[in-house]
Amino acid sequence: MKQATRAVGIAESAGDGESTLAAAVVRADRSVDGLEYGRCTVGGLDATDAACSLLSRLDRPDAQYVLLAGIAPAWFNLFDLHRVHEQADRPVVSVSFEASAGLDAALAREFDGDALAARRGIYERQPPREQVAVNGERVWVRAVGTDDPEPIVRGFTPEGGRPEPLRVARLAARAGRRFRADS
Repeated sequence: MKQATRAVGIAESAGDGESTLAAAVVRADRSVDGLEYGRCTVGGLDATDAACSLLSRLDRPDAQYVLLAGIAPAWFNLFDLHRVHEQADRPVVSVSFEASAGLDAALAREFDGDALAARRGIYERQPPREQVAVNGERVWVRAVGTDDPEPIVRGFTPEGGRPEPLRVARLAARAGRRFRADS
């Protein structure tokens, strides 16, 4: 991957009732090239809209990929990778960092009725997870807009197992949440 190739990483930091989202534009050589903040509701269904809004406000057609930290931020406020891909018009890769049997049992435990049906509908539309080994660690990815997400994940993960755009976005989201809490 060329050093100047850019990706947008989106991660969240949950607070009471509201989660801070951060989008970080990061080059493959680890240079941070832009930041933007947003919010979504803890336990809501607005994470996809919030991610799309972040991408729109960033307005970075030079970023070739979108990386999402997981699929269920802010207490099961699910990302719809297909909708983010439609908005972004570039490959979207969701990266999670823990092995899991899936969200079905957790969704059924936490929700019922229309809230459960809405989340299951989003979740069941998403592509299956694939395990990827990177720098001696394992991550699990779902991808829309590419048949081979492994080079994307590896190209933006110079060390450890967390792609740099997601690492930076996670740090920014935590700092943004703490700043808002103190204000």
